[in-house]
Amino acid sequence: MTKSIAERYAFETGVYRPPSEGGSNSLLVRLTRNCPWNRCTFCGMYKTEKFQVRSVAEIKLDIDAMAALRDDLAALSQRSGQGGEITRRAAMALFEKNPELNHHHGFAMLYHWLLSGGQTAFLQDANSLIMKTEQLVEVLGYLRSTFPSIVRVTTYARSKSLVQKSLDDLKAIRRAGLDRLHVGLESGDDAVLKKIQKGATAEIHIKGGRKALAAGFQLSEYWMPGLGGKARWQDHATNTARVLSQIDPHYIRSRPFRPWPDTPLAHEAAEQSFEMLTPAEQLRELRLTMQELSVSGRVCFDHAGNSWKNRQGRLLFTHSYEGYKFPEEKQTVLDLIDDGLKAGFR
Repeated sequence: MTKSIAERYAFETGVYRPPSEGGSNSLLVRLTRNCPWNRCTFCGMYKTEKFQVRSVAEIKLDIDAMAALRDDLAALSQRSGQGGEITRRAAMALFEKNPELNHHHGFAMLYHWLLSGGQTAFLQDANSLIMKTEQLVEVLGYLRSTFPSIVRVTTYARSKSLVQKSLDDLKAIRRAGLDRLHVGLESGDDAVLKKIQKGATAEIHIKGGRKALAAGFQLSEYWMPGLGGKARWQDHATNTARVLSQIDPHYIRSRPFRPWPDTPLAHEAAEQSFEMLTPAEQLRELRLTMQELSVSGRVCFDHAGNSWKNRQGRLLFTHSYEGYKFPEEKQTVLDLIDDGLKAGFR
């Protein structure tokens, strides 16, 4: 039976992805819906949604739908004498033929990704490694064979999932084409991790991170300056530096703590049972973390939350996804922090 246009182009797109995988940077392919843990007290993502692992057949249908849009855009381009290149003219012609595409939530993402060269993909939602290994391997193979232009595939992962997967399974997933993992460390301090109900200890984070590296993945670890509040800022800083140093990931990414409305930690902050750090206090904590950090990767401030300013009123750190190379640029980062502290934060 011939598919309707709506069926031919139908695929899901989730909401959340790292900034480095946003915009036109990555094809968003939804393997799971929402988060299997979903208990972190600082996080407002997925709180009203049920976690689901999508079937391999369903995911393949999504990949087929994305490929159908690509192929139809290329065919329209070819017919108009543009050599099959993905162009705005081809997109407008497709919209004229299929006005319902105006309401397609994933079309703009796919179109801009194709325009940018179609080189990277991000597997959504919160923890793709929870899939059975053979299923994930099958999806990765299908994605890469359908879109051979892809050179990098990334996803979110939890440290506990990395610990629970065998090294052989992780290596199989890596060989199948998953290149980079984004892991939420948040803190290396066990007291903070327990308070925020992260579901992982410092030791689990270390084991999971090291296992990811042993399997051959590129690894991005995220931490949250300010998450220890005034009560545990020093322990949060030094223990986070200790855990990150023991993992030594390729990327360390700063996500300063800001209360997410209607989360437990936001309520605690409003009631002042959790005392938040001022911007200057966050910078002092950040300086201690950086001072204690001993890694060979890159430290990145690639998020709007890293909004500290220098004495000239400009952003203190570059928001580049590649950040600063350690240990070579460690002193540069420390000097920038000192400049920010001199800017008169209160």
